[in-house]
Amino acid sequence: MKRTNRTSYLITLLMIGLTGCTSRPQLPPSLTTAVIGQVINQMTEVMIHDITNPPLAARFFSYACLAGYEVVAQNDPAFKSMYGVLKEYPELKKSDTIKRYDVRLSAVLAMLQTAQKMQPSGKILAAYEQQLLDSCRRLGFEEEVIDHSSRYAKAVSKKILAYAKADRYNMISNYPRYTPIDKEGCWYPTPPAFLAAVEPYFNTVRPLALDSCSQFPPPRPVAFSTGKKTAFYKMLLQNYSEGQQVPAEHRIIAAFWDCNPFAIQDDGHLILSRKKISPGAHWLGITGIACEKAGKGFEETMHIYTSVAVGLLDAFICCWDEKYRSNRIRPETAIRKYIDPTWVPVLQTPPFPEYLSGHSVISACSATILTHFFGNNFSYTDSVEVAYGLPPRSFTSFQQAAQEAAISRFYGGIHFMDAIDNGLMVGGKVGALVVQKINPQ
Repeated sequence: MKRTNRTSYLITLLMIGLTGCTSRPQLPPSLTTAVIGQVINQMTEVMIHDITNPPLAARFFSYACLAGYEVVAQNDPAFKSMYGVLKEYPELKKSDTIKRYDVRLSAVLAMLQTAQKMQPSGKILAAYEQQLLDSCRRLGFEEEVIDHSSRYAKAVSKKILAYAKADRYNMISNYPRYTPIDKEGCWYPTPPAFLAAVEPYFNTVRPLALDSCSQFPPPRPVAFSTGKKTAFYKMLLQNYSEGQQVPAEHRIIAAFWDCNPFAIQDDGHLILSRKKISPGAHWLGITGIACEKAGKGFEETMHIYTSVAVGLLDAFICCWDEKYRSNRIRPETAIRKYIDPTWVPVLQTPPFPEYLSGHSVISACSATILTHFFGNNFSYTDSVEVAYGLPPRSFTSFQQAAQEAAISRFYGGIHFMDAIDNGLMVGGKVGALVVQKINPQ
């Protein structure tokens, strides 16, 4: 089956069609909650195509979800507007001129319209949107409803895009090119590609729920030192010892949570990129799994996705603020320079400073938000990475998953333990703030 036909078929399966029972009144066709996840998956595929960095991926997800949620909030009093909740969020009034639209279709289309405009290769999503609309027609959506739903979606998306444009990300290109600090103990690009620093000015982006990028400052990192009796050197030896003979289970965990869109393969003649999703995409995938297992309705699912996406963006903003402040050396660089020049970590080292651990921050944030909606003991099987060649893993709670995601960075040899422990603490605080601010009651 060709990819386009398979995608169209999946879209059809993600909808509830017209009832076949003639003894009951025919119900209007409706989109299921799974369509939201399908849009997230399509956005992820574009991000992989564009090699979108993790913080920027979170930015795309957050505004796309906000567009979808805005449609829901304007039509369901159970869900409040983000006006007065998120930083500088505008008061978006519902249009009185557009009638006979489908709320769920409008919400999904608003997500797609926003993603198409924001993502560099967003036009790729136009094909999926067309397949979605064709499936709606086959299932009995009236042409007028489709047209009005699309108009409504575009109107909301236009306003969300204006809100996104004002977050100052577009100003980053005006800043001088980042130059690594040539000082002992500071971060420096690592092999095999020696990629330039990623998003060194991301802390200048307007946060959504946070008051500022530094609202939850972490403890200072363990001070760099080459003295063999110092705390830093002992921590360095922890990484070196783990990397000498990594247990098979630790390698599996490291690979499962790698989520490094910059991962490359050097075959000796050519450096090739390897297909991997971002950490945010992984946690949004978990969000979809949880919503499906719990049987959440479309509107509540949209709310949960949006809460996690908002948390992801703010978590990355505060984490990146610390990364380029402390600017600490990566284990790979330090171990090769001061202990063993042949040492290689299990995972490829990402191209940005070490402290805090980004996975730890965003995982703790996401787990805190999801625990609010699903409880402390929500068990699930994470199959997000199956599409990328990795077997599923089962967890008894979101916090267990966050802890594993965090320690995976130590197993992978790319983070020190204080960056992991303090990252979990900061991420939990960001998640708690998002839960406090974004509440349907």
